[in-house]
Amino acid sequence: QVQLAESGGGLVQPGGSLRLSCAASGIIFRIYTMGWYRQAPGKQRELVATIGSSGSTNYANSVKGRFTISRDNPKNTVFLQMNSLKPEDTAVYYCQADYPPTYWGQGTQVTVSS
Repeated sequence: QVQLAESGGGLVQPGGSLRLSCAASGIIFRIYTMGWYRQAPGKQRELVATIGSSGSTNYANSVKGRFTISRDNPKNTVFLQMNSLKPEDTAVYYCQADYPPTYWGQGTQVTVSS
């Protein structure tokens, strides 16, 4: 049974930081491309960042220079460090594991507001 459990979301002021974590179980984590996606109210789910099995990374233009994705293979965990947060970063953030097949977590809410 595959599980992706996100944590670390919350309420933060503009300019603040959050670190999201996604702990995976039931998959051979090291071979999967791991990603973070987000979905704001009334909008489609969009790519935030991905990290391949080799460690190669890809970012949406809107988060380049502010967000950093990383992975810890022995701990089956992927992280998203989010700095200089903006109100437009407010969304539910989802963890994805893709080999294929593709698996999704339940999501964690990130709200950026003063």
